[in-house]
Amino acid sequence: MAAQAGLKFQGWLGKGPESTDGQMEWGEFEPKKWTEDDVDIEISHCGICGTDLQMLGNGWEHTPYPCVVGHEIVGKAVRVGTNVSHIQVGDRVGVGAQARSCGGGSCPECSAGLEQYCDRGSVDTAGSVYPDGEGKSYGGYADYNRTNGRFVVKIPDGLDSALAAPMLCGGITVYAPLREHGCGPGKTVGIVGVGGLGHLGILLAKALGADRVVGISRKADKRGDVLGLGADEYIATDDDQDRDWATRHHRSLDIIVCTVSSAKMPLSDYLELLKVKGNFILVGAPDGGELPPISAYSLILNGINVAGSTIGSPTDIQQLLHLAADKEIKPWIQERPLEDANSAVMDMKEGKARFRYVLVNGNFGKH
Repeated sequence: MAAQAGLKFQGWLGKGPESTDGQMEWGEFEPKKWTEDDVDIEISHCGICGTDLQMLGNGWEHTPYPCVVGHEIVGKAVRVGTNVSHIQVGDRVGVGAQARSCGGGSCPECSAGLEQYCDRGSVDTAGSVYPDGEGKSYGGYADYNRTNGRFVVKIPDGLDSALAAPMLCGGITVYAPLREHGCGPGKTVGIVGVGGLGHLGILLAKALGADRVVGISRKADKRGDVLGLGADEYIATDDDQDRDWATRHHRSLDIIVCTVSSAKMPLSDYLELLKVKGNFILVGAPDGGELPPISAYSLILNGINVAGSTIGSPTDIQQLLHLAADKEIKPWIQERPLEDANSAVMDMKEGKARFRYVLVNGNFGKH
C-alpha cells in the first residue's frame, strides 16, 4: 500500500470540562503510534454527537485530557498500512464510534462479528487510551485521524459526505436494533425521542419498509417535523390533546426504539404500546444509569421483551451506508465550519440542532 508519512495532526483540543462552554483550543496532538494495521484519514466532515459533549465535559469521569472528540468521521484515506487490504489510498472512507477491538482470538463477541460488544480490547474513536503504550485516540474535530483499518469503511458512491457522517454513529445506533428486531413490511414501529438519533430512526424505519412509523416525544411542537420526516403519526405525551395516548394506542406497535432515558420517563406507558411479543429497545444512555421501575406483570402478561443496544459492527455500518445510498436517505443536517466548532458545540448543548450538526473542514471539505 502507498503511504503518506509526516502528516501534521491538529485539532480542537478539550483541556477540561469547561471545553463545552466554547473553550476548546486549536493545537497539535500526537496520534497513536503508527502500525501497519492503521489508516490515516484526511478529514473532510465530522458529525457532532451528544456523546461528544459528555466526553468534553467529563460526564463519564474518565476523559483523558487533552482530548479531541468526534466519532462520525468522513474523509480521504491518505496513508494505508500494509496489513489493510480493503482500503486504498484515495478512497473516501468513514469511521464511527469504535476504533479497535481485540480482533477475535479468545473473544467470542469479535469472533461472532459483534465487535461493538468486545470487552477485552475495545477502543473508542475519541477519548480512549490504547494498551501497551500506543497512545490515545483522537477524534474528528481535526485535520487528520488515525484508526485501525478494521474499523474504517468505504463510503459508497452517490452518498454525500455530509449526509454519510451522521450514519456512522447516530444512524447505526438506531439501525442495528431496527434490523435485529425485524423492522420491515408488516411491522409497526415507534421511535421515542425525536432529536439527532430519533429523526434518523424514523427515516430508517421507513426505508426498511415498516408499515407504520410513529414518532413519540413530549411536546406538540415537533409534530410538523416528525410528519415531515415521513412518520405516519405523532404522539405528544405531555400534550392535553394526547392525554390518553397510552390507552388509545394500547398494543399497537411491534417495535419501540427509545432514544432517550430518564428515571422520570413514562416507561410503563411506553410498554403498554407494545403488541404481545413486542420489543422495547433502549439506545439512549442515561447519565446516572437509572430507569423507572418495571412491573414484572407488564412483562409477563404481555409477553414483551425489554432490551438494550449499542452501535453496530463495521459490517453493520457498511450495510447501513449502502442502504442510505440506495434509498437516498437524507438526514436533516446543518453544516457548520470546523473553524467554528466551539460555537457549534455550544449550540448543540443548548438543544438548537435540527437535527444534526456536521462540521465541514474548509481545507478538505470538497470531496
